[in-house]
Amino acid sequence: MHLVHPATLAVLLFCVGLYGVLARRNTVLVLMSVELMLAAVSLNLVAFDVWLADELHSGQVFTLFLIALAAAEIGIGLAIVLLVYRRRGTVALDRLRALRDGPGAAEATGGTDGAEQPTANDAARGQETTTP
Repeated sequence: MHLVHPATLAVLLFCVGLYGVLARRNTVLVLMSVELMLAAVSLNLVAFDVWLADELHSGQVFTLFLIALAAAEIGIGLAIVLLVYRRRGTVALDRLRALRDGPGAAEATGGTDGAEQPTANDAARGQETTTP
């Protein structure tokens, strides 16, 4: 087997994934780009395992561990993205400056952080607004 073809495909996959990580602003697309990069590494591991004719098949074993790691990463990453979306209403990376919540978080980010601010009418009626 020629090593050039899978290695070239792996380089192309990795470059596309790297471009996606560096250029995208949507968190879900960044996670997909990281998965592309992990797929390129897996392809390299299997290709070199076959090319070297390793009797222990170390490249394939590492690929199985990498697949398990990628599944855990995407599960935890999507859970975090869903929680951030519920809290902030966006998954755009450039709009998520600080992930800290609590008192003073609005001042740290320079905005209202999506929380409702009490108005003069609420204060006159004696009502407090709560954040979701």
